[in-house]
Amino acid sequence: MKLPTNSTCGRYDPPAFSRRGFLQSAACGFGSLAFSGLAAQASGQGFHHRPRAKRVIFLFMHGGPSQVDTFDYKPALAKYDGQRLPFAPAKNLDPSATTKAKLMESPWEFRQHGEAGLHASSLFPNVARHMDDLCVIRSMQSKGQSHGQAVCMLHTGTDNFVRPSMGAWVSYGLGSENQDLPAFISISPSASHGGPRNYGNAFLPAVHQATTIGRNGKLSDDASFRFLKGADPAAVQAQKLELLQQMNREQFGRTHHAPIEGMIESMEMAFRMQGAAPPVIGIEDEPDHIRELYGIGTKETDNYGRQCLLARRFAESGVRYIQVSTPNVWDQHGNLKEGHQKNALSVDKPIAGLLTDLKQRGLLDDTLVVWGGEFGRTPIVQGSNGRDHNPQGFTMWMAGGGVKGGLAWGETDEFGYYAVKDKVHMHDLHATILHLLGIDHLQLTYRYAGRDFRLTDVYGEVVNGIIA
Repeated sequence: MKLPTNSTCGRYDPPAFSRRGFLQSAACGFGSLAFSGLAAQASGQGFHHRPRAKRVIFLFMHGGPSQVDTFDYKPALAKYDGQRLPFAPAKNLDPSATTKAKLMESPWEFRQHGEAGLHASSLFPNVARHMDDLCVIRSMQSKGQSHGQAVCMLHTGTDNFVRPSMGAWVSYGLGSENQDLPAFISISPSASHGGPRNYGNAFLPAVHQATTIGRNGKLSDDASFRFLKGADPAAVQAQKLELLQQMNREQFGRTHHAPIEGMIESMEMAFRMQGAAPPVIGIEDEPDHIRELYGIGTKETDNYGRQCLLARRFAESGVRYIQVSTPNVWDQHGNLKEGHQKNALSVDKPIAGLLTDLKQRGLLDDTLVVWGGEFGRTPIVQGSNGRDHNPQGFTMWMAGGGVKGGLAWGETDEFGYYAVKDKVHMHDLHATILHLLGIDHLQLTYRYAGRDFRLTDVYGEVVNGIIA
């Protein structure tokens, strides 16, 4: 059966005048409100082929966790600990690390887990119980030796230009399954290394930027929660919205400036969210055993556990793309053991709880969970007990959503420095995620400044070997 297609997944030139303009001037703007809802429903027809996943939950480990201390077991590091790296290290590293280039063994024990026997370190004992559900990509490569470059590359497909984030592309291509919730939500995004660029819409219509919940890794006392719960009665909120929209429509009528049209849509969505979002973000109705599953109520895991539980609830409610971010805490240039141990303790149980919860609800089959940082870390020591940045070869994993579980894809060299087999560039990862969502990355384009842009630019190949 041929699936329906939608022009929003092809080339698009936003018109200066549209039916929305008429609807905005009629019936005090409520015609526009209805039109936005219908448009959101229609935009869900943008598949190029049958999708394997309906949604993505991206667990972003900001700072760059070390692959050789988590999921890429390298026994040679213990054997040659303290000896020089037998080949040239990457350029642009800390000069002292480059000059010495001494190997450093992992402080953590690795064991094989599950029927597939994939390795994981003792840093992630709870996630390790899910290894048969994970597709561990051990040959990731990216562009950008600095955090700013690599974080931007991970989220937007470019290391230095302002481009739409991946969630914005997914929103543009598929829309939301729920007309009262946005297609793209970013939970507790970091303000550093690009900040809003990493969940922004760039030149795509403003409605496709993320709705943010929390900030800098925290959820407590957040203004967005107070807004979603509504400080005023619904009737007062409606009056305020209509006044703002009237001013916006007058300004748009004078200038026909596209961002104003996007602002009108965003405000209408925000008003609808005040009714739809509170039941979703109100995790107090979850039973005790589910809260315990995520580590809620325990000091070390409470915050990230709440974020992961929110991600599940948003996924259940029809949100297409959900980012869940840690702050920039994985950047251990020194004190690797103390830093990584603390970071892993805060996220291990919540992530395992999310995988368990999705699976027991039948959601893991069509929810793609992606874990990783902007790059990995070197197998050579920096200072006395740290590791430097390493985009040359690192690890990310995926689960559910049509990928093969219990699979280790690709390899780094015997020390875990450079990807050497079945290399997966960040462009390839983006192409593969879009493919699993039913989108051909070559066809998801937007015309801007006289050319067609896409998430993967002129690169990217789908990694068919990891697709079930």
